[in-house]
Amino acid sequence: MGLFKHEARQFKFDVLRETAIHAYDDTITENFEVELSRKLIPGNTANFRCCVYKEREIIRQRARLALGKMAAEVPYNPRQVVQVIDAACDGCSIKKIRITDNCRKCMAKNCMAACRFGAISMGADRAVIDYNKCKECGSCARSCSYNAIVETNRPCRQACPVDAIQIGDNNIAYIMEDKCINCGSCQTVCPFGAIEDISWIVPVTRMIKSDEKVMAIVAPSIQGQFESASLPQIFQTIKNLGFDNVFEAALGADAVAMGEHRELEEKKAAGIPMTTSCCPGFVNMIRLHFPEIYEKNMSSMVSPMVLTARWIKHQYPDHKIVFIGPCVAKKQEAMEDVAKSDVDYVLTFEELAAMMVARHMYPEEVTPTDFAQPSVFGRNFAQGGGVSKAVQQASIEEGCGADFVAKYADGGKECKQCLTMLKFGKLDADILEGMACKGGCIGGPAMIEDVLVTKGRMTKENLTNKKNITGVLQEYNFEGINPHRHD
Repeated sequence: MGLFKHEARQFKFDVLRETAIHAYDDTITENFEVELSRKLIPGNTANFRCCVYKEREIIRQRARLALGKMAAEVPYNPRQVVQVIDAACDGCSIKKIRITDNCRKCMAKNCMAACRFGAISMGADRAVIDYNKCKECGSCARSCSYNAIVETNRPCRQACPVDAIQIGDNNIAYIMEDKCINCGSCQTVCPFGAIEDISWIVPVTRMIKSDEKVMAIVAPSIQGQFESASLPQIFQTIKNLGFDNVFEAALGADAVAMGEHRELEEKKAAGIPMTTSCCPGFVNMIRLHFPEIYEKNMSSMVSPMVLTARWIKHQYPDHKIVFIGPCVAKKQEAMEDVAKSDVDYVLTFEELAAMMVARHMYPEEVTPTDFAQPSVFGRNFAQGGGVSKAVQQASIEEGCGADFVAKYADGGKECKQCLTMLKFGKLDADILEGMACKGGCIGGPAMIEDVLVTKGRMTKENLTNKKNITGVLQEYNFEGINPHRHD
């Protein structure tokens, strides 16, 4: 029984697991990609594609990503975490505009009249499209009385909130780096698993096997990811993999909530709405597509991941840091500018699970130990609306009340809509919380469990947590640690 029902995700997981096994055993060869493709696609019978050669090429490109390389034979680019596996990207319908059997070859010929490029003519049985002339404008589809002409976008293009995906001359999707926010929306919806993220399983595994001291920071959305395992059991399993200690990013989230509350008070007094800093996909969208908002409205606070990393570095200056979460954009946040980064590597929950399976370690079988515990408000940064609620709580704890209006943008497209409204002064809110993934981090592209299941398990496990933000910050002192971006 596989971990995922989605066969492409299962293949990805199998590649990650095998890569983790060989990384732990120091048996990754120069020809590893080809060897793994033959191991996972044995024999001569194709099961998913036209032939085993295509299936093996897809696995080979997946293996390249698992090894920390670019999927294609191009120079390494830390900016582009999400990539197209071109060998897998030819199963989608190539044509955006198609004429179906509903066409009655009617006398009105509205489709021909609507087409400004002369791309439609009448065939023997129905209208036909000359795709050498078609500009995919959709005018014909809108004009047809029978709804016989359908307009279908590829799932990746339809899901991308910033129009970063285009179709090349070879009918293969490609990502426009200057637009891409690495949110992973395209990766989540691709039915062929043709868009994936680069992995750093190999360098992380080598690092924890070496003499280096390595700390793990774990996103709060990890609660409920491993069936019946409790959070302390999950953390102990991570330590058993070779990490020296594990901390929750929710500790940094408590500090970020307090910092954003104070910053919000200042911006509100100046009549300036503020946007939050938690989600890197949202921050990327602002930075790339709304630079004026980035300069004027963006919170100056770093993300909980970065602030937790700075706190650890302050306590343990010689330790390396690996962040583990459901987000692929975090990989870009940590790795794009290594010289300034507070985090050495990022792994996803998928990759963590692959490492656990590779070492035959299962959290539900582990005896837990105590770990540093944040407030439930910091942990709820993982859920949509949780950031602004934590800011509200921080405001209440500091005696300022919660006299501000919060707006939550759920998913990349809502984020873009709200940012557009903010740009033109139409957003009726003091603080805009944006999450590129619907539901928040618990809806991230590298989550293992369903959003609702995760939410339920988090709520149940957090019932006994009575800490408030002030109490956490008294226990885990963030004084003297810079909470602001290095812009």
